[in-house]
Amino acid sequence: MIELTDNPTAACPHCGGIGVTMVRRGGEQFAAECSCRIEKKAALRLQKARIPQRYTHCSLESFDTGFSGADRSLGMALMKARRFAEAYPLETEGRGLLLTGSIGCGKTHLAVGLLIELIKQRGATGIFCDYRDLLKQIQNSYNPQVAATEMGILRPLFETEILLLDELGAAKRTDWVWDTVAHVLNTRYNDKRTTLITTNFPNLPPALVKAQNGPLPVDDAAVSGTASGKQTPRTMGNESLGDRIGEEMRSRLQEMCILVPMYGDDFRQTVRRASFL
Repeated sequence: MIELTDNPTAACPHCGGIGVTMVRRGGEQFAAECSCRIEKKAALRLQKARIPQRYTHCSLESFDTGFSGADRSLGMALMKARRFAEAYPLETEGRGLLLTGSIGCGKTHLAVGLLIELIKQRGATGIFCDYRDLLKQIQNSYNPQVAATEMGILRPLFETEILLLDELGAAKRTDWVWDTVAHVLNTRYNDKRTTLITTNFPNLPPALVKAQNGPLPVDDAAVSGTASGKQTPRTMGNESLGDRIGEEMRSRLQEMCILVPMYGDDFRQTVRRASFL
């Protein structure tokens, strides 16, 4: 990341530190923003995106789809993310991505990589938000000794150009949780703002054709042939996304987002662990 400094000894060799260079087009000279200023602005936007330190290294380029045993859905997910980045914002028209899959298959890495790509290459602004942390912050705001207010916490999520909501559904569904999720997602839906979402729960309505034992059925994307066709592991207590956030909100997400199913073993427990053995 570029160093944010006004130190004159570190002045840009192209503009001398003033942030503007002269370019010639069609026989005429024009003043244009120097690449150093563009990079500084991108660095400031990244700082404001609240991306956790654990994920600041993530990029689309570093998303690994070629390791031994990698499911082909990971390569398809990366292709969708790259296409989305190329199409943003004119062709995406406010839609986002809903990344579904079992724990550890790389959903957060890919979503953060896409957010960083949009910030750097498209000049976008955005915020990373952990779903469980959001709920805790709002609950804490009810404490009279805490200066933060619920609306003070939610307003940036309503207004940011891109919201990355990580691990949607991770908190048990209650009326209060339902109201909070609906408020955030409905506001962004109505304002046509882009939302990137990751979830460990399969994209299914509540209790749809679930067997008493065994894996959940494949989600609608797998059935239509857009994913590997593998069954989603029963990793989250035999619950679907519809169980966790309600069928009405799950249905709303189908309008807000392009579905990106991801399958495979827990990368952290298999590939990464093996690299240290």
